[in-house]
Order: sequence, then structure tokens, then C-alpha cells
Amino acid sequence: MDAVFQALAHESRRRMLDIVKEEPGISVGTLAGDFDVSRIAVMKHLAVLEDADLIISEKDGRTRRLYFNAAPIQMIHDRWTTEYSAYWSGQMARIKYLAEARNDEFTTKKSPAKGKPKT
Repeated sequence: MDAVFQALAHESRRRMLDIVKEEPGISVGTLAGDFDVSRIAVMKHLAVLEDADLIISEKDGRTRRLYFNAAPIQMIHDRWTTEYSAYWSGQMARIKYLAEARNDEFTTKKSPAKGKPKT
């Protein structure tokens, strides 16, 4: 579990996981293009994620494809939550996401000049 926490501690690695989760099978080259660092730096971050088993890579000819593995995160979740607390934390997260979506919807409808909602 220490490797998972270490891997998740860096903002760039969390962003990489988000991208790989959204685009399963993304190539290393395509992923590296989303970052303003060298390909070598991206490879070092990927090595940390692979050591934590959060990323699974697969060779496809000359291309290396990346896949997200949620199992280590699920194991951490299972360790510190009970069935009861998991249910209520899930409900709270759902409320949070709905409130954030509602806020985003409200702010995009506001008129930039007057700060009032558009009608």
C-alpha cells in the first residue's frame, strides 16, 4: 500500500491516471504529449505507477498501451471502510458531485458583465 500512496502523492501521476482511465489503451507517446515535460520524465512517473500496480502496460508492436488498474485503490478502500460507512460516504460523494455540477451549471449561465443569471 505504501507504493500506492507514494504514486498518488504526485499531481502529475494522478493526472496520468485520470487520462489512462478515460482513454484505456492510450499509447505512452500520446500520453506524453499531454504533459509539458520530457518523455523520459513521463516514463519515470509511469514506472512509479506500474510499481504500485495502478497502471498495466501492454506491448502492441512498437507501441506500449496503458490501462488503469483500480484494484490497489479498492484494496485501500476496503481496508478502512465498512459496508455501512461505504454506503454513507458514497451518498455524501454523490451529493457533493451533484452540488458541484449544479454550481458549474449556474456559473456558466451567469452573464459575465452583470454577474446575474441569464434568462
